[in-house]
Amino acid sequence: MDSAYDAPEIKQHSRSLGHVPIIDKNPRAAVGAKAEMEAETRARHRAGYKLAEDVRYNERSAAERVNGRLKDDFGGRNVRVRGYAKVACHLMFGILALTCDQLLRLIN
Repeated sequence: MDSAYDAPEIKQHSRSLGHVPIIDKNPRAAVGAKAEMEAETRARHRAGYKLAEDVRYNERSAAERVNGRLKDDFGGRNVRVRGYAKVACHLMFGILALTCDQLLRLIN
């Protein structure tokens, strides 16, 4: 989630469900936090260190890009059939078309 969700209540609720909250820190939450976060990021980059949360965040954002393309470009937003089998079929055709599109992008 983005920094707008940086609240202790949200993080605690996520932990109570057994989840690991992946929420960006809000630099406006404390005085001097922005400069401190930038310095820490630079130090991690120099050391070649990646947090597990950063790796999970990048994986999640890749999945969200796929979901976004499925909705925007391949008919996933407006499914006009009824029944889970038909909906699943239409979405899988969208996934197939998306996969073909990505493969063609790799070739070109």
